[in-house]
Amino acid sequence: MGTNEGMWNASSSGTGIRKRLGALDRRLFRSVADAHLPGFDHVLPRLSRAADNSLLWAAVAGGLALTGRRRMRRAATRGLLAISLASPVVNLLGKQAFARARPSIVDFPLARLGKIPSSHSFPSGHSASAAAFATAVALEAPARVAVPVAVAAGAVCFSRVYTGVHYPGDVLAGTALGVTAALVTKRLWPGQTVIGEARGATTAPLHDLDPEGEGVVAVVNNGAGRDPCTAAAVRKALPRAEVVETEPGEDLMERLKDAAKRARVLAVAGGDGTMNCGAQAAMEHGVPLLPVPAGTFDHFARTLGIETIEEAAAAYRSGQVVAVDVGEIAGRVFLNTASIGIYPFVVDRREEWENKIGKWPALVLAMADVLMHERRPLELVVDGVRRRVWLLFAGNCAYESRGVAPTRRNRLEDGVLDIRMLTAAGRLPRLRAMLSTIGGGAGLSRHYTQWRADTLRVAAPGDPRGEIRLARDGETFTAPGPVVLGKRPRTLLVFRPST
Repeated sequence: MGTNEGMWNASSSGTGIRKRLGALDRRLFRSVADAHLPGFDHVLPRLSRAADNSLLWAAVAGGLALTGRRRMRRAATRGLLAISLASPVVNLLGKQAFARARPSIVDFPLARLGKIPSSHSFPSGHSASAAAFATAVALEAPARVAVPVAVAAGAVCFSRVYTGVHYPGDVLAGTALGVTAALVTKRLWPGQTVIGEARGATTAPLHDLDPEGEGVVAVVNNGAGRDPCTAAAVRKALPRAEVVETEPGEDLMERLKDAAKRARVLAVAGGDGTMNCGAQAAMEHGVPLLPVPAGTFDHFARTLGIETIEEAAAAYRSGQVVAVDVGEIAGRVFLNTASIGIYPFVVDRREEWENKIGKWPALVLAMADVLMHERRPLELVVDGVRRRVWLLFAGNCAYESRGVAPTRRNRLEDGVLDIRMLTAAGRLPRLRAMLSTIGGGAGLSRHYTQWRADTLRVAAPGDPRGEIRLARDGETFTAPGPVVLGKRPRTLLVFRPST
Protein backbone atom coordinates (compact mmCIF):
# COMPACT_ATOMS: atom_id res chain seq x y z
CA MET A 1 0.00 0.00 0.00
CA GLY A 2 2.87 2.31 0.94
CA THR A 3 4.63 1.56 -2.35
CA ASN A 4 1.55 2.37 -4.42
CA GLU A 5 1.01 5.56 -2.46
CA GLY A 6 4.64 6.60 -3.11
CA MET A 7 4.28 5.94 -6.84
CA TRP A 8 1.03 7.97 -6.93
CA ASN A 9 2.68 10.84 -5.10
CA ALA A 10 5.64 10.81 -7.51
CA SER A 11 3.29 10.77 -10.49
CA SER A 12 1.23 13.58 -9.03
CA SER A 13 4.39 15.60 -8.38
CA GLY A 14 5.53 15.14 -11.98
CA THR A 15 2.11 16.13 -13.30
CA GLY A 16 2.11 19.17 -11.04
CA ILE A 17 5.49 20.31 -12.34
CA ARG A 18 4.37 19.94 -15.95
CA LYS A 19 1.22 21.94 -15.22
CA ARG A 20 3.20 24.73 -13.57
CA LEU A 21 5.68 24.84 -16.46
CA GLY A 22 2.81 24.88 -18.95
CA ALA A 23 1.12 27.71 -17.08
CA LEU A 24 4.39 29.67 -16.99
CA ASP A 25 4.86 29.09 -20.71
CA ARG A 26 1.37 30.43 -21.45
CA ARG A 27 1.90 33.48 -19.24
CA LEU A 28 5.18 34.29 -21.01
CA PHE A 29 3.49 33.90 -24.38
CA ARG A 30 0.71 36.25 -23.28
CA SER A 31 3.29 38.79 -22.07
CA VAL A 32 4.91 38.81 -25.49
CA ALA A 33 1.50 39.04 -27.18
CA ASP A 34 0.62 42.08 -25.10
CA ALA A 35 3.96 43.78 -25.70
CA HIS A 36 4.30 46.48 -28.33
CA LEU A 37 7.81 46.97 -29.67
CA PRO A 38 7.95 49.90 -32.13
CA GLY A 39 9.20 48.82 -35.54
CA PHE A 40 9.25 45.10 -34.74
CA ASP A 41 5.73 44.53 -36.10
CA HIS A 42 7.13 45.00 -39.61
CA VAL A 43 10.59 43.45 -39.22
CA LEU A 44 10.04 40.26 -37.22
CA PRO A 45 7.18 38.74 -39.28
CA ARG A 46 9.26 39.23 -42.45
CA LEU A 47 12.32 37.74 -40.79
CA SER A 48 10.29 34.75 -39.60
CA ARG A 49 9.00 34.11 -43.13
CA ALA A 50 12.51 34.48 -44.56
CA ALA A 51 13.63 31.60 -42.32
CA ASP A 52 10.95 29.23 -43.69
CA ASN A 53 12.56 26.02 -44.94
CA SER A 54 15.93 27.43 -43.78
CA LEU A 55 16.09 29.67 -46.87
CA LEU A 56 17.60 32.51 -44.84
CA TRP A 57 20.44 30.30 -43.64
CA ALA A 58 21.01 28.86 -47.11
CA ALA A 59 21.43 32.43 -48.38
CA VAL A 60 23.85 33.29 -45.59
CA ALA A 61 25.81 30.09 -46.27
CA GLY A 62 25.99 31.03 -49.95
CA GLY A 63 27.34 34.45 -49.05
CA LEU A 64 30.00 32.94 -46.78
CA ALA A 65 31.05 30.48 -49.48
CA LEU A 66 31.33 33.23 -52.10
CA THR A 67 33.95 35.05 -50.02
CA GLY A 68 36.41 32.37 -51.20
CA ARG A 69 37.97 32.19 -47.74
CA ARG A 70 38.55 28.73 -46.31
CA ARG A 71 37.17 29.52 -42.85
CA MET A 72 34.03 31.02 -44.33
CA ARG A 73 33.47 28.00 -46.59
CA ARG A 74 33.95 25.70 -43.65
CA ALA A 75 31.50 27.75 -41.60
CA ALA A 76 28.91 27.55 -44.38
CA THR A 77 29.36 23.81 -44.79
CA ARG A 78 29.20 23.11 -41.06
CA GLY A 79 26.11 25.30 -40.73
CA LEU A 80 24.20 23.43 -43.43
CA LEU A 81 25.32 20.08 -42.00
CA ALA A 82 24.02 21.11 -38.56
CA ILE A 83 20.64 22.06 -40.03
CA SER A 84 20.44 18.75 -41.91
CA LEU A 85 20.88 16.98 -38.57
CA ALA A 86 18.56 19.17 -36.49
CA SER A 87 15.59 19.34 -38.88
CA PRO A 88 14.70 15.63 -39.07
CA VAL A 89 15.11 15.25 -35.30
CA VAL A 90 12.68 18.11 -34.66
CA ASN A 91 10.14 17.42 -37.40
CA LEU A 92 10.15 13.63 -37.58
CA LEU A 93 10.75 12.80 -33.92
CA GLY A 94 10.16 15.75 -31.57
CA LYS A 95 6.89 17.08 -32.97
CA GLN A 96 5.40 13.60 -33.34
CA ALA A 97 6.43 12.53 -29.84
CA PHE A 98 4.98 15.54 -27.99
CA ALA A 99 2.11 16.58 -30.31
CA ARG A 100 1.66 19.92 -28.56
CA ALA A 101 -1.05 22.19 -29.94
CA ARG A 102 -0.16 25.64 -31.26
CA PRO A 103 -0.82 28.66 -29.01
CA SER A 104 -4.28 30.19 -28.93
CA ILE A 105 -4.42 33.31 -31.10
CA VAL A 106 -7.51 34.76 -29.44
CA ASP A 107 -6.89 38.49 -28.92
CA PHE A 108 -3.46 38.18 -30.57
CA PRO A 109 -2.47 41.34 -32.55
CA LEU A 110 -3.44 40.60 -36.16
CA ALA A 111 -0.83 42.98 -37.57
CA ARG A 112 2.00 40.67 -36.61
CA LEU A 113 0.27 37.29 -36.62
CA GLY A 114 2.22 34.77 -38.66
CA LYS A 115 0.88 31.95 -40.78
CA ILE A 116 0.01 29.17 -38.35
CA PRO A 117 1.65 25.92 -39.53
CA SER A 118 -0.36 22.72 -39.53
CA SER A 119 2.37 20.80 -37.67
CA HIS A 120 2.65 20.47 -33.90
CA SER A 121 4.19 23.23 -31.83
CA PHE A 122 6.89 21.55 -29.73
CA PRO A 123 9.79 21.92 -30.41
CA SER A 124 10.27 24.87 -32.76
CA GLY A 125 11.85 23.83 -36.05
CA HIS A 126 12.76 27.40 -37.03
CA SER A 127 14.56 27.87 -33.71
CA ALA A 128 16.39 24.57 -34.06
CA SER A 129 17.66 25.47 -37.53
CA ALA A 130 18.63 28.99 -36.46
CA ALA A 131 20.53 27.79 -33.39
CA ALA A 132 22.16 24.95 -35.32
CA PHE A 133 23.42 27.26 -38.05
CA ALA A 134 24.60 30.02 -35.70
CA THR A 135 26.42 27.61 -33.39
CA ALA A 136 28.08 25.85 -36.31
CA VAL A 137 29.24 29.16 -37.78
CA ALA A 138 30.63 30.17 -34.37
CA LEU A 139 32.72 26.97 -34.35
CA GLU A 140 34.52 28.09 -37.53
CA ALA A 141 34.18 31.81 -38.21
CA PRO A 142 35.72 34.82 -36.44
CA ALA A 143 33.62 36.86 -34.02
CA ARG A 144 32.95 39.63 -36.56
CA VAL A 145 31.00 37.07 -38.62
CA ALA A 146 29.68 34.76 -35.89
CA VAL A 147 28.15 37.54 -33.75
CA PRO A 148 25.89 39.02 -36.48
CA VAL A 149 24.77 35.52 -37.45
CA ALA A 150 23.99 34.76 -33.80
CA VAL A 151 22.00 38.01 -33.48
CA ALA A 152 19.99 37.11 -36.58
CA ALA A 153 19.37 33.61 -35.19
CA GLY A 154 18.22 35.06 -31.87
CA ALA A 155 15.86 37.40 -33.71
CA VAL A 156 14.39 34.48 -35.66
CA CYS A 157 13.84 32.54 -32.43
CA PHE A 158 12.11 35.51 -30.78
CA SER A 159 10.04 36.13 -33.91
CA ARG A 160 8.43 32.72 -33.56
CA VAL A 161 6.87 33.83 -30.26
CA TYR A 162 6.27 37.42 -31.37
CA THR A 163 4.28 36.24 -34.42
CA GLY A 164 2.15 33.90 -32.32
CA VAL A 165 3.16 30.53 -33.74
CA HIS A 166 5.14 29.13 -30.79
CA TYR A 167 5.29 29.18 -27.02
CA PRO A 168 8.61 30.29 -25.46
CA GLY A 169 9.18 26.71 -24.28
CA ASP A 170 8.97 25.47 -27.87
CA VAL A 171 11.67 27.93 -28.86
CA LEU A 172 13.96 27.02 -25.94
CA ALA A 173 13.67 23.31 -26.73
CA GLY A 174 14.34 23.90 -30.43
CA THR A 175 17.34 26.06 -29.59
CA ALA A 176 18.79 23.35 -27.35
CA LEU A 177 18.37 20.73 -30.07
CA GLY A 178 19.98 23.03 -32.63
CA VAL A 179 23.02 23.70 -30.47
CA THR A 180 23.38 19.96 -29.84
CA ALA A 181 23.20 19.20 -33.57
CA ALA A 182 25.94 21.74 -34.27
CA LEU A 183 28.18 20.17 -31.64
CA VAL A 184 27.54 16.69 -33.09
CA THR A 185 28.98 17.92 -36.41
CA LYS A 186 32.36 18.05 -34.66
CA ARG A 187 32.23 14.24 -34.58
CA LEU A 188 31.10 13.92 -38.20
CA TRP A 189 33.49 16.55 -39.51
CA PRO A 190 36.30 17.37 -37.09
CA GLY A 191 37.54 20.91 -37.13
CA GLN A 192 40.58 22.34 -35.42
CA THR A 193 41.02 19.18 -33.36
CA VAL A 194 42.88 17.43 -36.20
CA ILE A 195 45.50 20.14 -36.62
CA GLY A 196 48.28 18.56 -34.63
CA GLU A 197 51.45 19.23 -36.63
CA ALA A 198 52.19 15.62 -35.82
CA ARG A 199 55.80 14.61 -35.46
CA GLY A 200 57.67 12.99 -38.34
CA ALA A 201 61.24 11.70 -38.59
CA THR A 202 63.42 14.72 -39.37
CA THR A 203 65.60 14.51 -42.48
CA ALA A 204 68.24 16.83 -43.92
CA PRO A 205 66.54 20.07 -45.05
CA LEU A 206 66.50 20.95 -48.74
CA HIS A 207 68.32 24.28 -49.11
CA ASP A 208 68.61 24.62 -52.90
CA LEU A 209 64.92 24.81 -53.79
CA ASP A 210 63.76 27.57 -56.11
CA PRO A 211 61.46 29.85 -54.04
CA GLU A 212 59.13 30.31 -57.02
CA GLY A 213 58.70 26.59 -57.63
CA GLU A 214 61.12 25.65 -60.42
CA GLY A 215 61.24 21.82 -60.45
CA VAL A 216 57.84 21.44 -58.77
CA VAL A 217 55.15 19.57 -60.70
CA ALA A 218 51.77 20.24 -59.14
CA VAL A 219 48.86 17.92 -59.98
CA VAL A 220 45.49 19.54 -59.24
CA ASN A 221 42.47 17.26 -59.04
CA ASN A 222 39.61 19.44 -60.27
CA GLY A 223 37.23 16.65 -59.27
CA ALA A 224 38.00 17.18 -55.58
CA GLY A 225 35.23 19.78 -55.64
CA ARG A 226 36.25 22.30 -53.02
CA ASP A 227 37.31 25.30 -55.09
CA PRO A 228 37.36 25.75 -58.89
CA CYS A 229 40.17 28.32 -58.48
CA THR A 230 42.67 25.92 -56.88
CA ALA A 231 44.90 25.65 -59.98
CA ALA A 232 45.08 29.44 -60.33
CA ALA A 233 45.94 29.78 -56.64
CA VAL A 234 48.75 27.22 -56.99
CA ARG A 235 50.17 29.09 -60.00
CA LYS A 236 50.08 32.33 -58.03
CA ALA A 237 51.80 30.79 -54.99
CA LEU A 238 54.47 28.97 -57.06
CA PRO A 239 54.69 30.82 -60.39
CA ARG A 240 57.48 28.66 -61.89
CA ALA A 241 55.88 25.34 -61.01
CA GLU A 242 54.38 23.16 -63.72
CA VAL A 243 50.67 22.79 -62.97
CA VAL A 244 48.80 19.75 -64.31
CA GLU A 245 45.02 19.81 -64.02
CA THR A 246 43.02 16.57 -64.02
CA GLU A 247 39.29 16.31 -64.61
CA PRO A 248 36.72 13.75 -63.40
CA GLY A 249 36.96 10.59 -65.46
CA GLU A 250 40.70 10.85 -66.13
CA ASP A 251 43.13 8.26 -64.78
CA LEU A 252 44.42 10.26 -61.83
CA MET A 253 46.99 7.65 -60.83
CA GLU A 254 48.61 7.65 -64.26
CA ARG A 255 48.76 11.45 -64.34
CA LEU A 256 50.42 11.46 -60.94
CA LYS A 257 52.99 8.83 -61.90
CA ASP A 258 53.81 10.69 -65.10
CA ALA A 259 54.25 13.93 -63.13
CA ALA A 260 56.44 12.24 -60.51
CA LYS A 261 58.84 10.98 -63.21
CA ARG A 262 59.95 14.51 -64.12
CA ALA A 263 59.42 16.26 -60.78
CA ARG A 264 61.95 17.22 -58.18
CA VAL A 265 59.01 17.86 -55.86
CA LEU A 266 55.54 16.40 -56.46
CA ALA A 267 52.80 18.74 -55.25
CA VAL A 268 49.31 17.26 -55.03
CA ALA A 269 46.17 19.37 -54.64
CA GLY A 270 43.03 17.51 -53.68
CA GLY A 271 41.37 15.66 -50.84
CA ASP A 272 42.63 12.69 -48.84
CA GLY A 273 41.81 10.20 -51.60
CA THR A 274 43.87 12.23 -54.09
CA MET A 275 46.65 12.59 -51.53
CA ASN A 276 47.09 8.86 -51.00
CA CYS A 277 47.40 8.37 -54.78
CA GLY A 278 50.01 11.12 -54.79
CA ALA A 279 51.87 9.47 -51.92
CA GLN A 280 52.07 6.21 -53.83
CA ALA A 281 53.43 7.98 -56.94
CA ALA A 282 55.95 9.97 -54.87
CA MET A 283 57.25 6.83 -53.14
CA GLU A 284 57.56 4.90 -56.41
CA HIS A 285 59.73 7.65 -57.94
CA GLY A 286 61.63 8.70 -54.83
CA VAL A 287 60.52 12.34 -54.68
CA PRO A 288 59.13 14.32 -51.72
CA LEU A 289 55.41 15.06 -51.55
CA LEU A 290 54.04 18.57 -51.03
CA PRO A 291 50.41 18.26 -49.79
CA VAL A 292 48.16 21.09 -51.00
CA PRO A 293 44.80 20.98 -49.17
CA ALA A 294 41.95 21.26 -51.67
CA GLY A 295 39.37 18.70 -50.52
CA THR A 296 36.59 18.57 -47.96
CA PHE A 297 38.44 17.10 -44.98
CA ASP A 298 42.18 17.25 -45.78
CA HIS A 299 43.03 15.18 -42.69
CA PHE A 300 46.58 14.36 -43.79
CA ALA A 301 47.58 17.91 -44.75
CA ARG A 302 46.00 19.37 -41.63
CA THR A 303 47.69 16.81 -39.41
CA LEU A 304 50.97 18.18 -40.75
CA GLY A 305 49.79 21.72 -39.96
CA ILE A 306 48.98 22.76 -43.56
CA GLU A 307 45.53 24.32 -43.96
CA THR A 308 45.85 26.58 -47.00
CA ILE A 309 47.62 26.76 -50.35
CA GLU A 310 49.73 29.62 -49.00
CA GLU A 311 50.82 27.49 -46.03
CA ALA A 312 51.74 24.68 -48.42
CA ALA A 313 53.91 27.07 -50.44
CA ALA A 314 55.55 28.33 -47.23
CA ALA A 315 56.27 24.73 -46.17
CA TYR A 316 57.93 24.13 -49.54
CA ARG A 317 60.10 27.25 -49.24
CA SER A 318 61.17 26.26 -45.71
CA GLY A 319 62.76 23.11 -47.16
CA GLN A 320 61.77 21.11 -44.08
CA VAL A 321 61.07 17.51 -45.07
CA VAL A 322 60.12 14.68 -42.72
CA ALA A 323 59.78 10.94 -43.23
CA VAL A 324 56.39 9.51 -42.27
CA ASP A 325 54.73 6.11 -42.21
CA VAL A 326 52.09 4.90 -44.61
CA GLY A 327 49.63 2.12 -44.01
CA GLU A 328 48.87 -0.61 -46.53
CA ILE A 329 45.66 -2.56 -47.05
CA ALA A 330 45.25 -5.19 -49.74
CA GLY A 331 48.34 -3.78 -51.45
CA ARG A 332 47.05 -0.19 -51.50
CA VAL A 333 48.41 2.77 -49.56
CA PHE A 334 46.50 4.72 -46.93
CA LEU A 335 47.69 7.82 -45.08
CA ASN A 336 44.97 8.20 -42.44
CA THR A 337 42.57 5.31 -41.92
CA ALA A 338 41.22 2.12 -43.42
CA SER A 339 38.03 0.36 -42.36
CA ILE A 340 35.71 -2.58 -42.90
CA GLY A 341 32.01 -2.78 -42.03
CA ILE A 342 29.46 0.03 -41.59
CA TYR A 343 31.68 2.86 -42.77
CA PRO A 344 32.39 1.55 -46.31
CA PHE A 345 28.64 1.00 -46.74
CA VAL A 346 27.90 4.61 -45.66
CA VAL A 347 30.53 5.95 -48.10
CA ASP A 348 29.04 3.90 -50.96
CA ARG A 349 25.55 5.23 -50.28
CA ARG A 350 26.79 8.80 -49.89
CA GLU A 351 28.56 8.67 -53.26
CA GLU A 352 25.39 7.41 -54.93
CA TRP A 353 23.42 10.46 -53.81
CA GLU A 354 25.88 13.32 -53.35
CA ASN A 355 25.85 14.49 -56.98
CA LYS A 356 22.07 14.95 -56.75
CA ILE A 357 21.61 16.43 -53.27
CA GLY A 358 25.08 17.45 -52.08
CA LYS A 359 27.65 15.70 -49.88
CA TRP A 360 26.29 16.50 -46.42
CA PRO A 361 22.61 15.72 -47.08
CA ALA A 362 23.81 12.55 -48.82
CA LEU A 363 25.86 11.60 -45.74
CA VAL A 364 22.86 12.06 -43.44
CA LEU A 365 20.65 10.07 -45.81
CA ALA A 366 23.26 7.30 -46.02
CA MET A 367 23.38 6.97 -42.24
CA ALA A 368 19.59 6.87 -42.11
CA ASP A 369 19.66 4.10 -44.71
CA VAL A 370 21.94 2.05 -42.47
CA LEU A 371 19.45 2.39 -39.61
CA MET A 372 16.26 1.82 -41.61
CA HIS A 373 17.28 -1.32 -43.48
CA GLU A 374 18.35 -4.63 -42.13
CA ARG A 375 22.15 -4.60 -41.91
CA ARG A 376 23.91 -7.41 -40.15
CA PRO A 377 27.41 -7.49 -38.74
CA LEU A 378 30.05 -9.08 -40.95
CA GLU A 379 31.30 -12.57 -40.22
CA LEU A 380 35.07 -12.10 -40.19
CA VAL A 381 38.15 -13.97 -39.05
CA VAL A 382 40.47 -11.37 -37.48
CA ASP A 383 43.99 -12.68 -36.81
CA GLY A 384 42.61 -16.21 -36.63
CA VAL A 385 39.63 -15.45 -34.36
CA ARG A 386 36.09 -15.60 -35.74
CA ARG A 387 34.07 -12.50 -34.89
CA ARG A 388 30.83 -10.72 -35.83
CA VAL A 389 32.02 -7.21 -36.66
CA TRP A 390 30.11 -3.95 -37.12
CA LEU A 391 33.20 -1.88 -37.78
CA LEU A 392 36.95 -2.55 -37.96
CA PHE A 393 39.09 0.60 -37.98
CA ALA A 394 42.84 0.75 -38.66
CA GLY A 395 44.71 4.02 -38.25
CA ASN A 396 48.08 4.84 -39.77
CA CYS A 397 49.92 5.50 -36.46
CA ALA A 398 48.33 5.86 -33.03
CA TYR A 399 45.32 8.12 -32.67
CA GLU A 400 44.27 9.89 -29.50
CA SER A 401 40.97 9.25 -27.69
CA ARG A 402 38.93 6.09 -27.35
CA GLY A 403 36.30 5.02 -29.86
CA VAL A 404 35.95 4.08 -33.52
CA ALA A 405 36.02 7.65 -34.88
CA PRO A 406 39.23 9.28 -33.55
CA THR A 407 40.65 12.33 -35.30
CA ARG A 408 44.00 13.40 -33.85
CA ARG A 409 47.52 11.96 -34.09
CA ASN A 410 50.65 13.28 -32.42
CA ARG A 411 53.06 11.15 -34.47
CA LEU A 412 53.26 9.99 -38.07
CA GLU A 413 56.26 7.69 -37.67
CA ASP A 414 55.58 5.30 -34.77
CA GLY A 415 55.53 2.09 -36.88
CA VAL A 416 52.14 0.84 -35.64
CA LEU A 417 48.58 0.39 -36.80
CA ASP A 418 45.95 1.69 -34.38
CA ILE A 419 43.25 -1.00 -34.55
CA ARG A 420 39.77 -0.52 -33.10
CA MET A 421 36.93 -2.97 -33.47
CA LEU A 422 33.22 -2.77 -32.68
CA THR A 423 31.72 -6.25 -32.50
CA ALA A 424 28.23 -7.68 -32.05
CA ALA A 425 28.62 -9.67 -28.85
CA GLY A 426 25.10 -11.04 -28.52
CA ARG A 427 23.09 -8.59 -30.66
CA LEU A 428 24.39 -5.04 -30.70
CA PRO A 429 21.65 -2.94 -32.31
CA ARG A 430 22.45 -1.08 -35.52
CA LEU A 431 21.46 2.22 -33.91
CA ARG A 432 23.93 1.75 -31.09
CA ALA A 433 26.66 0.76 -33.54
CA MET A 434 26.03 3.88 -35.63
CA LEU A 435 25.87 6.17 -32.59
CA SER A 436 29.13 4.66 -31.34
CA THR A 437 30.72 5.36 -34.72
CA ILE A 438 29.64 9.00 -34.57
CA GLY A 439 30.02 9.56 -30.84
CA GLY A 440 33.45 8.12 -30.24
CA GLY A 441 33.78 5.97 -27.13
CA ALA A 442 30.29 6.53 -25.76
CA GLY A 443 28.52 3.35 -24.72
CA LEU A 444 30.93 0.89 -26.30
CA SER A 445 31.65 -1.30 -23.21
CA ARG A 446 32.58 -4.90 -23.95
CA HIS A 447 31.68 -4.59 -27.63
CA TYR A 448 34.70 -2.37 -28.25
CA THR A 449 38.29 -3.60 -28.55
CA GLN A 450 41.41 -1.55 -29.20
CA TRP A 451 45.02 -2.60 -29.74
CA ARG A 452 48.15 -1.72 -31.72
CA ALA A 453 50.12 -3.93 -34.08
CA ASP A 454 52.27 -3.74 -37.18
CA THR A 455 50.13 -6.16 -39.19
CA LEU A 456 46.59 -7.54 -39.24
CA ARG A 457 45.03 -10.34 -41.28
CA VAL A 458 41.29 -10.39 -42.03
CA ALA A 459 39.28 -13.04 -43.90
CA ALA A 460 35.58 -13.18 -44.77
CA PRO A 461 34.39 -16.80 -44.57
CA GLY A 462 30.76 -15.63 -44.68
CA ASP A 463 31.12 -14.24 -48.22
CA PRO A 464 30.72 -16.90 -50.97
CA ARG A 465 33.59 -15.34 -52.94
CA GLY A 466 35.62 -14.39 -49.89
CA GLU A 467 35.56 -10.71 -50.89
CA ILE A 468 35.72 -7.82 -48.44
CA ARG A 469 34.42 -4.27 -48.98
CA LEU A 470 37.03 -1.79 -47.75
CA ALA A 471 37.45 1.94 -47.30
CA ARG A 472 40.78 3.78 -47.24
CA ASP A 473 41.05 7.52 -46.74
CA GLY A 474 37.36 7.91 -47.57
CA GLU A 475 37.35 5.86 -50.79
CA THR A 476 35.94 2.35 -51.16
CA PHE A 477 36.95 -0.75 -53.11
CA THR A 478 36.47 -4.51 -52.98
CA ALA A 479 39.38 -6.90 -52.49
CA PRO A 480 39.61 -10.70 -52.48
CA GLY A 481 40.25 -12.12 -49.05
CA PRO A 482 42.15 -12.69 -46.96
CA VAL A 483 43.20 -9.05 -46.63
CA VAL A 484 46.44 -8.07 -44.93
CA LEU A 485 46.90 -4.67 -43.30
CA GLY A 486 50.45 -3.58 -42.66
CA LYS A 487 52.89 -0.70 -42.25
CA ARG A 488 55.60 0.85 -44.38
CA PRO A 489 57.53 2.82 -41.77
CA ARG A 490 59.11 6.16 -42.72
CA THR A 491 58.83 5.54 -46.46
CA LEU A 492 57.17 8.80 -47.53
CA LEU A 493 59.08 12.10 -47.58
CA VAL A 494 56.72 15.02 -47.08
CA PHE A 495 57.05 18.77 -46.61
CA ARG A 496 55.77 20.35 -43.44
CA PRO A 497 55.84 23.90 -42.01
CA SER A 498 58.96 24.94 -40.15
CA THR A 499 58.53 24.91 -36.37
